[in-house]
Amino acid sequence: MTASEGRGIGTWTTGTGDTFRILHVSTGNVCRSPITERLTRHALAGRLGDPAGCGVLVESAGTWGHEGAPMEANAETVLADFGADPSGFTGRELLDDHVIRADLVLTATRDHRAQVISMGHSAGLRTFTLKEFTRLVRAIDPATLPDARAEGVVERARALVRAAAALRGWLLAPSPDADEVFDPYGAPLPFFRSIGDEIHEALDPVVTALTGVTEHR
Repeated sequence: MTASEGRGIGTWTTGTGDTFRILHVSTGNVCRSPITERLTRHALAGRLGDPAGCGVLVESAGTWGHEGAPMEANAETVLADFGADPSGFTGRELLDDHVIRADLVLTATRDHRAQVISMGHSAGLRTFTLKEFTRLVRAIDPATLPDARAEGVVERARALVRAAAALRGWLLAPSPDADEVFDPYGAPLPFFRSIGDEIHEALDPVVTALTGVTEHR
């Protein structure tokens, strides 16, 4: 399937489930998780046309979220570099309801992952660091996942999360820092851009696996 084939939103279905919610989590919800949220939306739109129309919703929050705060200016610049839309963003503090509703929680660091899991709500099997999830997704045979056109993007995404959770104990990180996205808060723009590149690189195989559509270049 080509990316251009994925742009006709009328050909897609949500399948039997209503929605698949992706929650990105960092500390303040003004740098890393806003970048990841908006890059995810941008990547999904490039493959699906309208992600919400396919049942995929993308949100973010912070474990010490700056409730109502704007995104950091350097984070906005990074999103603009990728052609993603930074407008209309406001920071949120991570709440129980966010975790309860999420089908997939992707965190910036292992500490964030531990904090989400400690909140309960059976979050352990659907909470990963972003880079951890990327590593696991790369090991999953796409042919074992539901076809997104036939069964819906939502069903494919749910199957992907189950498959990744099953692999977690078998594919360990090569180093303690391998699953971390470091905090650029207060750093100059070049460091923000390097973090943006890391996030973009980690997201590409994830969005491809979720949708079954490769990035259009």
